[in-house]
Amino acid sequence: MKKFIIFIFILRVFAEDNQHQIVNCNIIFEQRKAEILKEIEKIDEQQQALQALQSATQNVLNQREESLKKREEGIASERKALEEKEALIARMVKKNEELLKQIKAETESKVNETYAGMKDSKSAAILENLPEKEAATILFGLDTKTMSKILAKMNPQKAATLTQIIQKGPPFGEEEQKNTL
Repeated sequence: MKKFIIFIFILRVFAEDNQHQIVNCNIIFEQRKAEILKEIEKIDEQQQALQALQSATQNVLNQREESLKKREEGIASERKALEEKEALIARMVKKNEELLKQIKAETESKVNETYAGMKDSKSAAILENLPEKEAATILFGLDTKTMSKILAKMNPQKAATLTQIIQKGPPFGEEEQKNTL
């Protein structure tokens, strides 16, 4: 029986030691559990802060995209208005050029008729005093018979110069304009 009592005593000592170890494990487990809960709370807070930041960033991005779309629409409408104005101006320029050509042709026609109706000597005297380009333009508009009669009545030097200008063909004044530009 002594053996039995010793055995029970040993069991009890081991049981108390085990119970003490179990208590220590429970304490450690509870401490670790509290630490883990604190970490989880921190992670939750960080996750919420991240979500709030993502939401704010997305709102800013959406606002900027909307602003950019509005700007693009404004630019597109301004571009369209400018293109319409350019087209209108181009039509007006073309119309004005046509009117200018008509006026110029009409004026040249009247001037040519005037010189054709004048006496050759009078026409020659007037044309000699005009700038060479203008005189060449007027002579070019006359028929060849009238032109030859007027040139015959002119100073030979002036007639020769005008003949050279007329040979180059119209427009007589644009060559020098191109050279000066």
